Amino acid sequence: MNIIIPMAGLGKRLRPHTLTIPKPLLPIAGKPIVQRLVEDIAAVIDEKINEIAFVIGDFGKEVEGQLMAIAESVGAAGKIYYQHEALGTAHAILCAEPALHDKVVVAYADTLFRADFKLSEDKEGIIWVSKVENPEQFGVVKLNNDGSIEGFYEKPKLFVSDEAIIGIYYFKDGEYLRSELQYLLDQKITTGGEYGITDGLQNMMKKGTKFHTETVTEWLDCGNKDAVLDTNRRMLEILSEDESLISQTADVDDALIIEPCYIAPGAVIRNSVIGPFVSVGEKTVIQNAIIRNTVVQNNSKIENALIENSLIGNFADIKGSFNELSLGDYCQI
Repeated sequence: MNIIIPMAGLGKRLRPHTLTIPKPLLPIAGKPIVQRLVEDIAAVIDEKINEIAFVIGDFGKEVEGQLMAIAESVGAAGKIYYQHEALGTAHAILCAEPALHDKVVVAYADTLFRADFKLSEDKEGIIWVSKVENPEQFGVVKLNNDGSIEGFYEKPKLFVSDEAIIGIYYFKDGEYLRSELQYLLDQKITTGGEYGITDGLQNMMKKGTKFHTETVTEWLDCGNKDAVLDTNRRMLEILSEDESLISQTADVDDALIIEPCYIAPGAVIRNSVIGPFVSVGEKTVIQNAIIRNTVVQNNSKIENALIENSLIGNFADIKGSFNELSLGDYCQI
């Protein structure tokens, strides 16, 4: 089994944070989004993951090293592939062409999920979906009577289905997927000017391939600041059910921590009220502050501030009384 993770996008909805690191490496409850995604997928796959192929832009060697470590954490070999032009999802997957063989999972790195199923690998293809209340805002699938997929519908104005595609796909035959996606590029078949995976799936269905669905119990988006904060909040709720998320090596003095919160090793918190739903990164120092529903990354300093509903980067320096912030790396305010 190989996993392909296209993640070369610029993450414009999460700027300024994505000016310095790719969106999938933003932390959620202390771990990068893409690491949590890989762990979630590994939990529903019964067989060994051989390779995780990360399709990225020019993110630098430090980022590539982090991705290799994430692959190794689930016992897989990591491999870096590059997408130099934003030509669509089908093109992104084909950038990892050497990984397109045998069984393949394709997963986009801006979504997390919870599931209580084990992947049924005997199916030709499986598309993971989530029931939504507003299907007109999503790509959805409609099912036949036998449970297979009848068709794909992008943001239907009239009700077709409430089964929204979350961006994770399983293919029993990776080489077949490769040939169908290559056909799109060879024939210049695009939608909205891009080569899309859905066009490839439609062609496969016309040739008799049967796709089925697996429904996740929870779908957590990470597409913009508020979505990241909501997902951080939910992950803190889930993880705190089993363990405390406050590191024993954090230096907490004369402070109230209202759980659930994640406090990383080496964090320093003085004379402050933290929480609920706050994640504090390594070596971040917080003094005389009240912070709620916020992600603060590593090596930042916050003093004499009231902060909530905020996303704060690495090496940020904040002094004074503020409310809601989206502050990137190395910024001072």
